[in-house]
This record gives sequence, structure tokens and C-alpha cells, in this order.
Amino acid sequence: MNAWPRVKPGTAAERRLLWISGAAAFAVLAADQAVKFWFVRSFALHESREVIPGWLNFTYVRNFGAAWSIFSGHVWPLLIFGLLAAAGILIFFRKLAENCPERYVAQMLILSGIVGNSIDRMFRGAVVDFIHVHYESVWHYPVFNIADMAICCGIGVFVISGFIRKPSTSEAGDAERGH
Repeated sequence: MNAWPRVKPGTAAERRLLWISGAAAFAVLAADQAVKFWFVRSFALHESREVIPGWLNFTYVRNFGAAWSIFSGHVWPLLIFGLLAAAGILIFFRKLAENCPERYVAQMLILSGIVGNSIDRMFRGAVVDFIHVHYESVWHYPVFNIADMAICCGIGVFVISGFIRKPSTSEAGDAERGH
């Protein structure tokens, strides 16, 4: 199933795709930072406001670690790791995309999330999280933010693309020859 045709590197179609996916990533990054700024200014730390009773709260917390607060207290190593991951994506962008339009978008989303959380680590000393999904008081998902959603969505799109895309003609030929 290849709903979207592959793009050829260096073409106008690829430039347009890079521009559109880059603009979308910038919009996600801008929204992430604007909303975080608003939460820092409008909420007291650990303040929670109910949005959907029993399901969703806005709760301002600071995460000194990565996802689920793993590596908590290691802000600088996490910042360096994030920046290295972003550099790796940029360096290997075309190779990772394999000319698949959805992978261009996926990588840009991942980059916007990494940059959004890295800005927090650099300038706030911790990542600002605020989306608190739960079921009554029975189950609570860790509080997260827009940057986290961008990273997860980008990874999800990339993984799904890997499952549904057939290898390109040159890749299929290499596989048949044992390369």
C-alpha cells in the first residue's frame, strides 16, 4: 500500500515537501512554547484545573528527566542527548526518509518536539508539562506536553510507514542480491 508516491531528492516536489513539513514543525514548536509560557505565567506549580471531569486536567509540573521522569535530575546529559539526536536526524534526514513523504513529516515532528523540550531544559532547567490524562482517581498517565505529542506522533508515523511501505526498487534489488 503506497498511497503517497515517493519524492525524488533535489526536485521541486521535495523542496515543497520540506517547506510544508518544516512550516508544520515550526507551528508545532511555536504552539508548544506559547502554551508552556502561558502555563508558567497562569498556573502555580502543581496547580491543576479540571477540563473534562474524570478524564483530563491541566496540571502544571516541571519534569527534570525524560519521559515518565526517567533519568530525573540529569538535565544536561538529556539536553546533550536530545541535541545529538536532532543532529543525527538532520545529518541522515534523506537516508531516514527513503524518499517517503510521510517520513519527512514524521522527522520534522520529532525534531520540533526535541527542540521544544530542549528549549525548556536550557532556559527553564526542566521541561514544562501540563496535559494530565486520567480516569477518575483510579488511573493516571504521566503529565506531558505538546512537544511530547509531536515526538510520539512522529515516531508513530515513521513506524507505521515502515510496516506499510514496500522497499523501493533499488532496495528490493539489493535484498534479492543478498546486499
